[in-house]
Amino acid sequence: MIGFIGKIGCVGALAFALLMAGPSGPLAAKDILGPVTGKPMPRYIAIKAKKANARRGPSKKHKIDWVFQRRNLPVQVIAEFGHWRRVVDSDGEGGWIHYALLTGARHALVTEHHLALRYEPIRTSQSKATLEKGVVARIEECRMDWCEIRIGDHKGWVRKAGIWGVDDAEVFD
Repeated sequence: MIGFIGKIGCVGALAFALLMAGPSGPLAAKDILGPVTGKPMPRYIAIKAKKANARRGPSKKHKIDWVFQRRNLPVQVIAEFGHWRRVVDSDGEGGWIHYALLTGARHALVTEHHLALRYEPIRTSQSKATLEKGVVARIEECRMDWCEIRIGDHKGWVRKAGIWGVDDAEVFD
């Protein structure tokens, strides 16, 4: 199996695992647990450090392919190996990052131009501010279609469809 995973990559192995469900039916993506942490994969976390090297493989001996230079940027964990996590950003860029450079604190990246930050999680609620594409915010809570976020001293609700860093059906507080 290791040779097989090496040829198709971790994302391919994840897709293969989803297809190879038993007689009980197909596996949901969150049914796959990381072999190191036991946490669901894929899952969202964030870059904790001001600078995080994304490497070609899970060790400092591997070449650096990408450097994340934005603290709290949300990334998605797609593989685990020892103290390393393979992550991708909203553009699919990434690599292996040491876990000490990452945090489980949930953050979101605004993906829409002029996203309304509202007082309440309904479309008719008054807008507190307008967020620009590329803004990073801390996620406080998520409901079915809305997430409450915090940017500095400003807190409000945004539509889930306007951010990256949370699954469509994910709900938490």
